[in-house]
Parts: sequence; C-alpha cells; structure tokens
Amino acid sequence: MAIVNRTADSFYRGARQLDDGVALRAVEAAVEEGAEIVDVGGVRAGTGPVVDVSEEIRRTVPFVERLRAEFPDLLVSVDTWRSEVAREVVGAGADLLNDTWAGHDPGLVEVAGELGVGVVCSHTGGAVPRTDPVQVAYPLPDDAPPGSDPRDGVVLDVVATLTRSAGRAEECGVPRSSVLVDPTHDFGKSTWHSLHLTRSTARLSSLGYPLLMALSRKDFVGESLDLPAEDRLEGTLGATAVAAWLGATVFRTHDVRATRRLLDMVAVLRGDLPAARVLRGLE
Repeated sequence: MAIVNRTADSFYRGARQLDDGVALRAVEAAVEEGAEIVDVGGVRAGTGPVVDVSEEIRRTVPFVERLRAEFPDLLVSVDTWRSEVAREVVGAGADLLNDTWAGHDPGLVEVAGELGVGVVCSHTGGAVPRTDPVQVAYPLPDDAPPGSDPRDGVVLDVVATLTRSAGRAEECGVPRSSVLVDPTHDFGKSTWHSLHLTRSTARLSSLGYPLLMALSRKDFVGESLDLPAEDRLEGTLGATAVAAWLGATVFRTHDVRATRRLLDMVAVLRGDLPAARVLRGLE
C-alpha cells in the first residue's frame, strides 16, 4: 500500500504531495514499483492546522476521480475518519476506507457497508483524531489469565478492540474478506507499545482478517535508532521483515520498491514464492 498525502505538512518531507502533479507522479512511480493499493490522505495525522470537512473533500475527491479514470485496476484507499468524506470519496471511486482513528466517527463503517467498500479497523486506545499520545498505559485487564505477561496489556487491548470493530464492520454489511485490521503503531501508543505489537504480530494475524501494518518511517523506528524521518528506511524494513515473517499481509509504505523487494525475499525464504531464478551451481 503506497502512501500519497495530499498535504503540505506530512511528518515525512518525501510524502508532501498536495500539488496535483506531484501526487500523480507519486502514484505512477508507486504502481511501477509494485504497489497494489494507493492510500490517499488529505489531513496530517498529527497536530497541525485545522483541515475541515470541505477542505479534506477538496483535497481528495477530485484526485480519487482522476486515479479511478487513469488506473482502473488499482485499489484506491482513502485515509479518513469522517463519514462525510467517506461517502464522497466512495462516490468518486474509492475501494477502501482507511479509518486510522478507530471509529471516532461511528458512521464511517456504516458508509462502507452501505456502499459496498472495504474498511480498515484500527486501534488508538481512545485517542481522538490528530492528538499525540501522552503517558499512555495499557494495564492487564482484570480477567487476564493468571500468569499473564504484564507487557501484554497493549496486545490484549488491541486484540479486543479490533475484534469488536471488525465484528461491527461485518454487521454493517462489509464482507469479511474486505475487513482489514491494523494495530496502528504510534497512534495512542508509546514507542515501547509499538515495538511490542510488532513482536506480537503472530497473535494479531490469528484474528483471521487481513492484517495491515503501517510501520513506515514512524517515530517508534526513529526513537529505536535515534534517527529523523528521512533516515528511517532501514529501520522500517527491519520491522517490516519481522511483521511479514509473523503473518502481516498488507504494508503501508513510503518506499514501495524497497518494501516490495523485501516482502518478495521474505516470501522466498518462507517458501511461499519461488526464487526468480536458480542457476548458481547448476551451470
């Protein structure tokens, strides 16, 4: 899943694609490099200037219409938490609603079910849109099995939240195969939480839904290696390799070519994909 941010203030300078021409070239490059989904966002995830509904629609809807016309076979996703925006972008041709703020607007998943598109169910620990985490904690619930690892509070909270939200998506009419789940690294979480969720990918993939990981250049990678967003590619790829090996299936990325090659290599090592050629020692 390639990232196209219709913003001028994305945390990663390379993903500031508010200009139509820049954004379209980014999509063309992503498709050439192996992207199967393009995720279009109209609002910076973190704190910043207010972007109201009408402005978010202006940034996303005409661009989605253009993508639908120029790339008819491409899966088009839109990153929004607003049901009003969701309805407009689906009308313009979007296939997937990426609700990164975990049902803050409960009408969004209803739009997905009504209009027959997919939805990403996420986890933010109750954080409201465009806020940064401050001293967040996920204690073990009272009904946790005896002897549970105290570090698993965040995992149990994510599993419970995603199970509920995915179930509601199905109740709203979204086919099970079109419901993705995302632990949503860094949203409502500390770096420690995001790292532990990555190590726990196998438990998340066992939920039975396509598992989306949005790891690309995030702060937990930067804090792990003490690097700015511009220098986090290698760290991102390391986290991606772990998550892919443990069962994640969709990866939201700023760096399509590198991620595509890494995922292909993981698939070869797992035995899920044959090597492109096997000549060494045979000729």
